[in-house]
Amino acid sequence: MMKMPVNGKILLVTFLIIALSFLLGGIFLLGNLLSEQEKDFGQRAMLVARTVSNVPELSVHLENANIKESAKNINKIVDGIRVIHKAEYIVVMNMERIKLSHPVSKEIGKRSESQDLNAAFSEHYYVSKARGESGVMIRAFVPIINDKREQVGIVVVGYSLPDFLEMLQSYEREIMITIVISLIFSIFGAYTLGRHIKKQMFGLEPHEIAKMYVERTETFNAMHEGIIAVDKEMNITIFNEKAADILGVTRKIEDCIGQKIYDVLPDTRLPEIVETATPVYDQELYINHHSILSNRVPIIVNGELVGAVAMFKDLTAVKKLAEEVTGVKAFVQALRVQTHEHKNKIHTIAGLLQLGHTKQALEYVTVTTENEASLTKFLNERFHNENISGLLLSKVSYGKELGIEVEIDRKSHFKRFPPLLDHHDFVVLFGNLIENAFEALNVLSKEDKYVAISVDEHDGVLAIAVTDNGIGMTKEVQERMFENGFSSKASENRGIGLHLVYEIVRKGNGDIEVTSEFMKGTSFLILFELGEV
Repeated sequence: MMKMPVNGKILLVTFLIIALSFLLGGIFLLGNLLSEQEKDFGQRAMLVARTVSNVPELSVHLENANIKESAKNINKIVDGIRVIHKAEYIVVMNMERIKLSHPVSKEIGKRSESQDLNAAFSEHYYVSKARGESGVMIRAFVPIINDKREQVGIVVVGYSLPDFLEMLQSYEREIMITIVISLIFSIFGAYTLGRHIKKQMFGLEPHEIAKMYVERTETFNAMHEGIIAVDKEMNITIFNEKAADILGVTRKIEDCIGQKIYDVLPDTRLPEIVETATPVYDQELYINHHSILSNRVPIIVNGELVGAVAMFKDLTAVKKLAEEVTGVKAFVQALRVQTHEHKNKIHTIAGLLQLGHTKQALEYVTVTTENEASLTKFLNERFHNENISGLLLSKVSYGKELGIEVEIDRKSHFKRFPPLLDHHDFVVLFGNLIENAFEALNVLSKEDKYVAISVDEHDGVLAIAVTDNGIGMTKEVQERMFENGFSSKASENRGIGLHLVYEIVRKGNGDIEVTSEFMKGTSFLILFELGEV
């Protein structure tokens, strides 16, 4: 037995739904027709009853004491009217409730005990519905008034109300036409709706769409980068496992889908992308106690913004690798500088000994050793982080090779990092500020080149100052110095250092102040709130 395609099932279900809708509509319409017909029969019965009650001879016959004669005359009048108006029956009674006219001859002359008549004998006009032996009847009750404005009897006119099957039979032709038209429209509607649904699904079967959804989800989960997407209402539509792992989200991924992004991650920057429709690339962010490198892009479909997606990676591993590279480079640079200095010192000592100045040679060795030991001891005691101490020591040595004196304020001390920052950030910060100062001094030919470094903690504020007497910056350069890729030097791989410094200061909620004068020098002052211990 062949299995029906899914699209065929959709068409069948659609057809049944539309057909059922037409069927329910038809039943409702027939119900309305029954109601209208009941109203029409009531009006017709009341009209006939009023016609009978207004016949002048009727009141005269009702006042006749001879019941048989009265009934005979009244039936002659009533039967003609009943036939003309196709009523089921017309019953006339006098004030003693004696039936003087009735479709069943044996009922004539009998007294009626029906309680439905009470209001009519009190000069009331009304219509009622009752079920009798011949089905549901619509009855009109009208009092009969003589010329003296006195009630002399009542007239009751009854019409048989057709039931549902009789109604169907009476409208058989119309119903058949309606059914045919309904079937035609049902088939056309099902076909049109099925085509539209298939077009919306790109011609795919539902099981193929489900398979694609599962494959898409697993693809996102297999990626090494975190991915989060939201719609324009800020509801999460994509949230892969790597994103949850990087950002430390402990909730189930299934529970995150459909939630508002700020309920899951209050400090994400995706709403900004939805509002501005402007992409942001390679920006370092600090979200949920994690430092990440983020690319955030608006999602635009057919020219309309429908959401935004963020792709990011954890910078912890990257920073560790960068620190290792930086450490190795600094170590190699320090070794090269020390080797160069060591050769110079050996040559100096050898020359003094050859000249016979043994005392001066000993004094030179002593002073050199004390100076180096003093700087190393100072850095170890005042800077409670070996990464920063090692970096500063290498920069001092490298400065000597370049002919630049690197002065570290002996009152400096560094004990703890500001919130949101770590030693990776400070290695980048100090390294770029000092390298920037070296570059500003290398273009000059003067002899007294220096870089002054000061680090101080006071009243919960960490202050870092790096000052040089280099070439300085013009106002135009100062306005753009923190832009990524901008550099006043015409060479490749420039314009990144100060941008990284600015990003670190912004991440640590710090302030940076730059004072620079062209051909006189530049000073960077950075302040961080340390918070409570």
